[in-house]
Amino acid sequence: MNYSVKLIRSALPQFSQFSRSLATVTHPGSTSAGGLALRHDWTRQEIQKIYDGPLLDLVFRASSVHRQHQDPSKIQLCTLMNIKTGGCSEDCSYCSQSSRYSTPTKASRLVDIEPVLEAARKAKENGSTRFCMGAAWRDLAGRKRGFEKILRMVSEVRGMGMEVCTTLGMLSPEQAKQLKEAGLTAYNHNLDTSREFYPQVITTRSYDERLDTISAVRDAGISVCSGGILGLGETDADRVGLIQEVANMPEHPESFPVNALVPIPGTPLEDNERVPYHTLVRTIATARIVLPGTIIRLAAGRNTLNESEQAMCFMAGANAVFTGDSMLTTPCSPWDEDKEMMRRWGLTGMQSFAQSSVARKEGLALGVDGSAEQDSAAKEYQP
Repeated sequence: MNYSVKLIRSALPQFSQFSRSLATVTHPGSTSAGGLALRHDWTRQEIQKIYDGPLLDLVFRASSVHRQHQDPSKIQLCTLMNIKTGGCSEDCSYCSQSSRYSTPTKASRLVDIEPVLEAARKAKENGSTRFCMGAAWRDLAGRKRGFEKILRMVSEVRGMGMEVCTTLGMLSPEQAKQLKEAGLTAYNHNLDTSREFYPQVITTRSYDERLDTISAVRDAGISVCSGGILGLGETDADRVGLIQEVANMPEHPESFPVNALVPIPGTPLEDNERVPYHTLVRTIATARIVLPGTIIRLAAGRNTLNESEQAMCFMAGANAVFTGDSMLTTPCSPWDEDKEMMRRWGLTGMQSFAQSSVARKEGLALGVDGSAEQDSAAKEYQP
C-alpha cells in the first residue's frame, strides 16, 4: 500500500472521533453553515487539552475545522471609527480612554453624523463590508440625544448596504431593541478575559453585567461580537476560561475578536510585555475548533505582526481583520497594504451578510423566511 494512503488511513479514526465530538451535545437549532451541530457544553479540561497540544498539530486541526464550516479563502474586512473619544468613567486598566488615567487621549464630544457617513462611504469604497462605531461610555444613561443621533448613524450606514456594528457600553433590553429597529447588524461587548481574572483588570463593571448586555443584544436579534484581550497579565488558563465562557453561551457569538494588548503610556498596563506570537496563534486555533461557525477577528495589535505571522493566523482560523486609517486609539493596517497582502495569499473579501447566522437574523428582521436566507448564504461556499 502506498505510504501516503497508509498515513491518511491512520489519521482517519482520530479525525472521525474529533468530528463526532463536535456533535455530541447541541443547542436546539444550533448549526454551522456546513450543517454540523455546534457544542455548548465544553469543559475547561477539554479546551485546555486542545490549547496545550503541539502547536503545528493544533493549527492543522483548526485549519481542518475551518474548512469544514467556512470558506477559508474569505476574509471579512471591517473598519472601526471612534465616534466619541475619551472621558469614560470606567477603570479598564488597558484603556487610554478612561478618565481615571493621564494618557495622550483627550476627551471629545460625540461626532456629527456627516463625518461618520463620509468615513463609512470611504470604507465601503475600499472594500470594507462591516462598519463599526465605538463610543467611550459606560452606558447610555442620560444620553437620549446622543443615542438618537447614533440611531440615525446606524440607519444611514445600513442604507449603504453595509453591516453595521456599534460598541456603546452597557445596554438595556429596550435600547438593544431600538438599535435593532434602526438596522444594527452586530453589537460588540468584549468579555476581555476569564471570569476569575476579570476583577484584576476592571472593577467598575462586573462580569455578569457584561453578560447581561450580551443577553439583551442576543434577545433583540442582533448578532453578538464578543472576545478578549491577550497580554493583560492573564494565564493560559484564563484564555481557556474566556473561550469556554463564550462557547457555552446559548448561541455562539457571530464574531470573536482576538486582541493583543497594545500597552499605552499612562495606563496601569503600560509596562506589560506584548503577548508572545505563539500564544496569539494558540488562542485563535483553539477558538476556531471550539467556535467553528464563528468569525474570528484578528484585531488590535495586528499591525505588529509581519505578513508571514498574519498568514499563520489565517491558517489557524482567523477570518476577519480591522483595516483602514485607525482603530479606536491604536494603529491599524491601511486598506492598500491589506488588499495587497490578501492578493498575495489568495484571499478575498467577504460580502456583507455572507455569514449564515447573520443572514438568518437579518432575514427574520425583514420578515423573510430565515432558513431560506441561511441556506442561500451557506451555498456561497461549495467545498
